[in-house]
Amino acid sequence: MKGAEPPSVSTGEIVDRSLAIEIVRVTERAAVAAARFRGRGDERAADQAAVDAMRRELNRLAIHGEVVVGEGERDHAPMLFVGEELGDLTGPRVDIALDPLEGVTLCAKNQSNAIAVVAIAEPGTLLKAPDVYMSKIAIGPGYAPDTVHLDAEPALNLRRLAKAKGVSVSEITACILDRPRHARLIEAVRETGCAIRLISDGDISGVIDVARPDETGVDIYLGSGGAPEGVLAAAALKCIGGFMQGRLILDQPDARRRAQDLGIKDFDRLYGVDDMARGDVFFAATGVTDGGLLAGVRFGAGAIFTDTIVTRSSSGTIRRIQGEHRSTDKFHLG
Repeated sequence: MKGAEPPSVSTGEIVDRSLAIEIVRVTERAAVAAARFRGRGDERAADQAAVDAMRRELNRLAIHGEVVVGEGERDHAPMLFVGEELGDLTGPRVDIALDPLEGVTLCAKNQSNAIAVVAIAEPGTLLKAPDVYMSKIAIGPGYAPDTVHLDAEPALNLRRLAKAKGVSVSEITACILDRPRHARLIEAVRETGCAIRLISDGDISGVIDVARPDETGVDIYLGSGGAPEGVLAAAALKCIGGFMQGRLILDQPDARRRAQDLGIKDFDRLYGVDDMARGDVFFAATGVTDGGLLAGVRFGAGAIFTDTIVTRSSSGTIRRIQGEHRSTDKFHLG
């Protein structure tokens, strides 16, 4: 019965209910809904379609979920707002972090790396990050934990990473959001001879790309972006593998108030992956447009094709699911 007290079920048991596969349907539906608006220049319509589709699918899951990273505060987000309860409310309690369409501008312009993303974890294990900026640095798996550090100069980080990788700095590629606030960072990185991939949007994709440098060509992510996106990126690296550090940028009274409202007391804290996504985490992402890691949705004659990764941190299993959906009417209905 909706609203009944959920049974005591551990996250480990959620896998037996095929949650890892079920959340694939969540990101697939959101990605397909958004992809219908690719290249049409209507960011709001693309985002709303993804939100509607993701919310409908999440409410079909046998979970009692709470959104801890979502579309924003309730006053500004009518659906998928932070604190909203999702699922049939009869299953185990879980935290949900989501972005129905990461890269709304990318989708509207039909540019690379727009994705639909969901992470699910045990209650209290995902950082409730305020909607502020976060300074970030991320590299892929297999490196010593002291290879790079958020507080080190870019040149030092790039030299250390190149040494650990066994290449010259000129063979390293850094991903940075193309923003005026990053002008000095971009200049400092270029002075080292390091290549830069500037991205207009897609903060989560930019971090995830470092986990698969052979596929994406990205070795390190540098710069600042949204804190909620940082939590989702950390959840991805928790499952896929990789190193990340972040620090909230709380240089304005309103930003500090938002942090305090979420229980954050140490404004200078340096967050690692395990600080932002503790315990067992499930993560899924489906491509909306083509990107370095995921192909975008393709609409064929009588079928829709999707490309998704789904993974779980405790097992380290990464599944690549290339879906061929022939019941296309279901996708029209969400």
